[in-house]
Amino acid sequence: MSRLPAPENPKPDAAITSVDEAVLDSKSDASRPIGVHFVSTISKDEPVVTRRELWSYYLYYNGDNGVGPNGYSMTLFQSLAYAAGYDPVNGPGSSCNADDASGRCVVPWAGGTKSVSSAVLVANGVSFAVMTLIFTTIGSAADYGTFGRWLLLAITVVCWAAQYASMSLTEPSRWGIAMFLYMLGFISYGATLVFYAALFPRLARNTAHARELREKYDAGEISQEQYEQEESLEKNRISNISTHSNIGYIVTLCLNLSLLLPLASDAKVNNYVIVFTNSYWVLTGIWWFIYQQPRPGPPLPKGEHYFTVGWKQIWHALKQYRKLPYTFIYLFAFFLLADGLNTTGTLVSICQNDKFEFSFLYNTYLGLSQAITSTAATLGFWYIQKYWKISTKKMFVVTNVVTMLIPLWGMIGIWTDKLGFHNVWEFWAYNVLFGLFQAPYYAFSQTMMAELTPPGFDNMFFGLFGLSNRASSMIGPNVIQAIIDKSGSNWDGFPFLFALCVCASAVIWFAVDVEKGRRDAVAWAEGVRIEQAAEGETSKEL
Repeated sequence: MSRLPAPENPKPDAAITSVDEAVLDSKSDASRPIGVHFVSTISKDEPVVTRRELWSYYLYYNGDNGVGPNGYSMTLFQSLAYAAGYDPVNGPGSSCNADDASGRCVVPWAGGTKSVSSAVLVANGVSFAVMTLIFTTIGSAADYGTFGRWLLLAITVVCWAAQYASMSLTEPSRWGIAMFLYMLGFISYGATLVFYAALFPRLARNTAHARELREKYDAGEISQEQYEQEESLEKNRISNISTHSNIGYIVTLCLNLSLLLPLASDAKVNNYVIVFTNSYWVLTGIWWFIYQQPRPGPPLPKGEHYFTVGWKQIWHALKQYRKLPYTFIYLFAFFLLADGLNTTGTLVSICQNDKFEFSFLYNTYLGLSQAITSTAATLGFWYIQKYWKISTKKMFVVTNVVTMLIPLWGMIGIWTDKLGFHNVWEFWAYNVLFGLFQAPYYAFSQTMMAELTPPGFDNMFFGLFGLSNRASSMIGPNVIQAIIDKSGSNWDGFPFLFALCVCASAVIWFAVDVEKGRRDAVAWAEGVRIEQAAEGETSKEL
């Protein structure tokens, strides 16, 4: 089956003398990048996705649900730091849990002190900085050969090891080790999400249904508009079903209750729960590495290295912003939005842990409310979109509204203790609303990126997407921790986050045209491949 796009107005009997001419005649100047060396992972003989492979993809995501590295590990770290810290008002040796405590808690830090909340935010900020280094250094390299396959396996094993090592975190004095293991697990977990997400477009375009659509489009049996709409729905179908991470979230939390309830009085129950949670991921995740079909990219060019080619690819990619304007506007806006959302989630979690005294059991109940609603919401949003043929962007905008409301609600807590994440019921409401709208938000944001990504350049552009999602979040936590250190109140960080989310959302709503962006991306990708093919022919003649 041809990987080249049909003419803009395809006809079954269209007389095309040259495939190259057909592409060049039907595309804009954006399809002719000059002097840029990129690699395309599209191959004409890529295997069709099998049912076993697709379900192993779902199962990996089912286990890679973040309950351990993104949830319990942070709670354990914050709990140990809180137990090791003291009240700055009452001085060293005092307890942060004493009846006369001021509500503030600090730990020794670089010759001085730092609030526990700020320490958690610093850990997040540094983690995101390391993720940025990973994505920029080896992100694009995953497009070459089988490097991406082995890279995902390596970072997955690192995350598993960090989670199992949490069994050693049993004393408050080990809060520094807890911070390190939390960061190691969080960094590797974040990397698995990005490199695993990069597999999504490749799978989506190789399902049996996607292949059939492409063949009809190439044959001129369906219009470009029909093809793009149906292909978008196919991507959303896989993206939403891969929300098995939410199902895994539910299953994991329910299984954890089998430890948390009967072993409630055991001092090591929290450690057991992290190990148990990690074992569930190992059991569900291993199958992807067994059943994944080989779809290798081209070999690494001579003279290049896996640890430098990524920087060159990103630099070249960034220089294409004029030819792919909507792709880069989305990446820039998502950079800001992800920072606002990720930091908001961390700040609310800090407040939640304080409110419920770092209880794994209570956090499990709250997590269940979020997991159940997120699973139902993701499937519900998918059926609504499918029934009314609603575009990905419109669905994204709906979920995006709640993104702005969360920090807005937190702002209220600055002026009153009656609202603004001060009450038990507010955390229940937050987790339910987060599940209803934020889980679909993640699915639709990924699908929008897939639609704006040039076909065959998935790891490179999803590397930039991961960079936008993760690199930005080394800014927010550091700004917020400075605000908290100065004011002593967690709630003073919400105004900055609200402003960030509003600005980013406005850019996506009014400045990103997904349809035009998709066509620019396809045209650009074909132009690169044609140029490289021409260079290959020239080198042969020489």
